[in-house]
Amino acid sequence: MSLLQTPDNWNSELLENLLVHIIGGDWGKAPDHQEKDYQAVACIRGSEFRNWSNESGRTAVLRKVKASSLDKRSLLPGDILLEISGGGPDQPVGRTVLIDQAVLDQFHTPVIGTNFLRLLRPSAALDQRFLNKYLELFYSSGEVVKYQGGSNNLRNLKFKEYSQISVPVPPLAEQKVIADKLDTLLAQVETTKARLERVPQILKRFRQSVLAAAVSGRLTEEWRDLNSVSITDWVALTVGDVATVATGKTPSRKEPKYWEDGDVPWLTSASTGAIYTDSAEQFVTKRAVDECSLKVFPPGTLLLAMYGEGKTRGQVTELRLSATCNQACAAVTADEQKILRSYLKLRLLENYEETRKAAAGGAQPNLNLNKVRAISISVPDKEEQTEIVRRVDQLFAHADRIEQQVNNALARVNNLTQSILAKAFRGELTEQWRKDNPELISGENSAEALLERIKAERATVASKSRRRKAKA
Repeated sequence: MSLLQTPDNWNSELLENLLVHIIGGDWGKAPDHQEKDYQAVACIRGSEFRNWSNESGRTAVLRKVKASSLDKRSLLPGDILLEISGGGPDQPVGRTVLIDQAVLDQFHTPVIGTNFLRLLRPSAALDQRFLNKYLELFYSSGEVVKYQGGSNNLRNLKFKEYSQISVPVPPLAEQKVIADKLDTLLAQVETTKARLERVPQILKRFRQSVLAAAVSGRLTEEWRDLNSVSITDWVALTVGDVATVATGKTPSRKEPKYWEDGDVPWLTSASTGAIYTDSAEQFVTKRAVDECSLKVFPPGTLLLAMYGEGKTRGQVTELRLSATCNQACAAVTADEQKILRSYLKLRLLENYEETRKAAAGGAQPNLNLNKVRAISISVPDKEEQTEIVRRVDQLFAHADRIEQQVNNALARVNNLTQSILAKAFRGELTEQWRKDNPELISGENSAEALLERIKAERATVASKSRRRKAKA
């Protein structure tokens, strides 16, 4: 059954019957393999698919395969590589890429696909771009999920069933028009998407510049002039001067009495990824709090990650619940007589990169409580602190609105690709073209005649293959 309703002059055919060559890939041997009948190749993997529109597979790895294997698997312009193994819960298997001459010209060796891919060689009578775009639509529509097997972490495409999907077949001239239109329209979509995807990074730099202006006094320079306040009134202190800094610990996992049916939130450095924390994934018992001398920190405490993988170290969150924590976190409690908690939080957020640099250690550098206490902070009077926090909140709210609008626009752009592909394969992009060019979609130019030519080509290829096997 066809995925879409198509025009009357179109036909449909099983995918398998539109291909003249189908074969699995080959991972071969390491590039330093020395056997005589092995040849160097560039091997395209599923990982190359992720950024194909920008890189065209240029990160393919060097391997060696047998000459007899290469003879059957060397890629040609117009070939389609189909992912048959990989994927996962959020990414079904079944992505495709189209090989063109530009892809092959990047390498000084023949190019093949790995054993997690399958080579599909469409009939020369088809526009290969058209077929690949249809397979992209089939994938993005979610239909491909029906042809999957395997576990959540590694999915396999049931290729025998997949090869029986119905593919719309317009006349060749119309295929070319559709492919050209899609090349143009989807390139415009990708350009728009790329521009939108740059905005969050711009907003990240904007927020960081706002924080820097806030804690240096630049953000309230005019306010001080209006209120006869001098920047020299700011006092140079450290976090340890204006807050208490403590940490937590991890009760023994071997003691069920510390963990089973616990109801005291216990946080790790993973919780510092959000500006506020109002829930916990792990809990300890009141007995653990008492026997392990755990400190329960009140709402308003600032948690700073002293160590953790990736970008975690240096992150800051504000508690909106009472909780204890492990030894990877510094719990910073502001002395409200000396400093506003919200102003202290701005300084810790602004100091993220410097905090990370202050860490010492080997493969996973760590901070310690003394280094957190030593973080410098310039403190204005409470009235200016309040004004600084108000202005930062206002500017951040504006940035948040922009980011939400960008995310909404990105969602629409992502849906636009699917919409354009669906219109193309319903024949809507070429409706007027068909009216203007009846001679290009009838008689010898019809879809029916095209399928007969494909059938003849497949028969010729099959005959040659049988003769080669007989000689062998």
